[in-house]
Amino acid sequence: MRLYAVTDRAWLGSRTLCEQVEAALKGGVTCVQLREKELEEAAFLREARELSALCRRYGVPFLVNDNVDIALASGADGVHVGQEDMDPAQVRLRAGKDMLLGVSVHTVEEAREAVRKGADYLGVGAMFPTGTKADAERVPRQILRDICAAVDVPVVAIGGLNRESIPRLSGSGVDGVALVSAIFSAEDIEGACRELLALSERLAEPLHGGQSQGSGKEKAR
Repeated sequence: MRLYAVTDRAWLGSRTLCEQVEAALKGGVTCVQLREKELEEAAFLREARELSALCRRYGVPFLVNDNVDIALASGADGVHVGQEDMDPAQVRLRAGKDMLLGVSVHTVEEAREAVRKGADYLGVGAMFPTGTKADAERVPRQILRDICAAVDVPVVAIGGLNRESIPRLSGSGVDGVALVSAIFSAEDIEGACRELLALSERLAEPLHGGQSQGSGKEKAR
């Protein structure tokens, strides 16, 4: 969960999504989520199967956003849902115990409820202003800290994260960062990911006095 890439076809340009994702994998991303809001179902499934096989070759977990059927049919490692999507308990029931389940949360109460219903990890945000999801409400840094302290699963921050904003999460207890445009809008995706991974890994470095900045929680599968 250290460097979590979330796809966005708005940045494709002359490259295919598979080419972009492979560049990100070469650069060191540790998790990939396929997010498609407009793609027709058959095309969505073809794309998911292609990316699932690609991520498997690199030994990196592959998740599908919002669509449990596509996740199951494509052989994905997991599925991620938001507060307005299917109830996490229902997702867990359909997906089974072995599939990773991520849930987007914005409060400590939502975080605890998601874990109670079977979440393996949480996404928290938006931490900073983001053009990817214009209607996303900001989550105060203190709330992020409180969520990290309240749950025993990995917490991933998302929203407006880039090379300038990642260091501002230092000391929050967050386990990783999820990025969209900072990865997929880059001319050199592989190089950008190497830099972003180095920044995200510093979030787990010990603070002065030997205390870790990270939460120390066991990582999701």
